[in-house]
Amino acid sequence: MTASRDYEALVQRGLKLDLTRGKPSAQQLDLSNAMLELPTTTTTGAGIDARNYGDLQGLKETRELFSAALQVPAGQLVVGGNSSLAVMHDTIVFALLGTVPGAERRWAEQEVTFLCPVPGYDRHFAICERYGIKMVAVPMTAEGPDMDVVERLAADDPAVKGIWCVPKYSNPSGITYSDDVVRRLAAMPAAAADFRVFWDNAYAVHHLSDQHDQLADLLALCEEYGNADRAFVFGSTSKVTLAGSGISFFGSSPANVEWFLSHTVKQSIGPDKLNQLRHVEFLRDADGIAAHMRGHAAIVAPKFELVDQILRKELGDLATWTAPNGGYFITLEVPNAADVVARAKAAGIALTPAGATHPYGQDPDDRFIRIAPTFPDLEELEQAIYGLTVCVRAANA
Repeated sequence: MTASRDYEALVQRGLKLDLTRGKPSAQQLDLSNAMLELPTTTTTGAGIDARNYGDLQGLKETRELFSAALQVPAGQLVVGGNSSLAVMHDTIVFALLGTVPGAERRWAEQEVTFLCPVPGYDRHFAICERYGIKMVAVPMTAEGPDMDVVERLAADDPAVKGIWCVPKYSNPSGITYSDDVVRRLAAMPAAAADFRVFWDNAYAVHHLSDQHDQLADLLALCEEYGNADRAFVFGSTSKVTLAGSGISFFGSSPANVEWFLSHTVKQSIGPDKLNQLRHVEFLRDADGIAAHMRGHAAIVAPKFELVDQILRKELGDLATWTAPNGGYFITLEVPNAADVVARAKAAGIALTPAGATHPYGQDPDDRFIRIAPTFPDLEELEQAIYGLTVCVRAANA
């Protein structure tokens, strides 16, 4: 059969290609090389010596710079280190060992369940699994999580304490939650008074073109519907400036921010304020962020277009895939996904494991594969995606 012959020829090529994680390429990182010469001052606008301890919440000018993008008032933002994942991890731990506003007891003293829209982000699921938090999969629609399911589960069970959300250019489907979905998340009844929406807005400014998806303001809607403490907002500059040297954010209601800082004060005497100044000098304002992200789009968009072209040409009706307006991922939906990934590995093409898009690594339909096209150059990406299509055809011959 042609599919088998093509696959045998692919294996013989001895490829060594990697599509596993959504990392920025070296070309993207080069866009921020000027930051290595910054900051030009060590004094903040308020006259604070940024080289010293203090200012646990983060510099006012840094919070003001990212306030609009994250849809959080500057006074309700906290600036952290380079990893928003670390902030999310710590927030879970703080809730387990402390008492979040509205709660009667620590989460560690009761059963805790999180709702997990699928396909979703494997590192969210890993945090829950690490701390024994039960996960319940919720189907994703073209507009976001299936809110009929979310509303029913949250209203019926006081053990349901949270839901993971990547609301804009979602990881890995690339969709942006509709206004109706965001409004229902803010307004819905919850059996747990301390129910929280973990709003991982990782791709808030990561557009691929001038066609920008718009996201409703969850924090404002929560306040409007009398659930002001419901939203925990997270973000970072990991895929904006330098991935290993960025800054992260926690945003929420004033009560939640006070609660969060009451824990971090035991953990740190103050963040890296020089790096915060560096970001302010480099990006300057909202227009500066937008201009910088257009530079990213010029590098990344052709890679997404190349993936779409190859999949259309080689797979046709055998598979479906997403064509997002932003973000870092494409979701490929095929029969026998685990077999496809195994064949790709044997041919020297590394993919995120089949099932990683679901809690406990278990995709009951065995259909979802996450493609991360940003890191390879165009030539390597072309080889990898073509090889992936060969594996899809061979697994389903």
